[in-house]
Amino acid sequence: MKNLNRYIEHTALQPTVDERAIDTAVNQAKKYSFRGVCIPPFWVKKAKRGLGELDIQIVTVVGFPLGYSMTQTKVFEAKQAIEDGADELDVVWSISAFKSGMNWPKIELAQMAKVCHDAERLLKVIIETAYLSEEELLLACNICTDAGADFVKTSTGFAGKGAEVDTIKRMREMLPSQVGIKASGGIKTLDQALAMINAGADRIGTSSGHLIMEAWLDKNH
Repeated sequence: MKNLNRYIEHTALQPTVDERAIDTAVNQAKKYSFRGVCIPPFWVKKAKRGLGELDIQIVTVVGFPLGYSMTQTKVFEAKQAIEDGADELDVVWSISAFKSGMNWPKIELAQMAKVCHDAERLLKVIIETAYLSEEELLLACNICTDAGADFVKTSTGFAGKGAEVDTIKRMREMLPSQVGIKASGGIKTLDQALAMINAGADRIGTSSGHLIMEAWLDKNH
């Protein structure tokens, strides 16, 4: 596989993330030319300054990590993140409303898609697969597709488990080809990353991007 680095969104979303961690993540993203760097909204402006015009996407989160804030709040968060320089938004959908059998998640995500697409940004929806049955996973994928999501993302990293190969395979079967998959949560090794990509993932969200790339370079030189 060529260009493994372009699958990776190097992530710094730990609860204790500080300015030094953001600097490190940005510098590692620059070193390996990652697809993107995924950081808290508070640090988007700083990352934008650090990356300048480099072809590295600034990714941030909305409604993170539980997803049950009000839609109006998420819309405001999204608009602010875009204004600050974010290229892609990873939005935690309303698992609470979904589990209640409401139609609201589709309405909310359609609003989020409009905000993102009007600004020529990408929308990724975090559905937190650890909490979904097979039937719920299919419904979630259909809702995201119908609402206009560009990617469906497995996990926040705060649930009991993150991305799993079998789940990625099922999602790839459930989603149309134009909707990408971001595997995230617990991906720490080269073997895990390659397995996710082979299963159908288009992006890898990981805080171990630098270690994965070092292992990749060691293996291929």
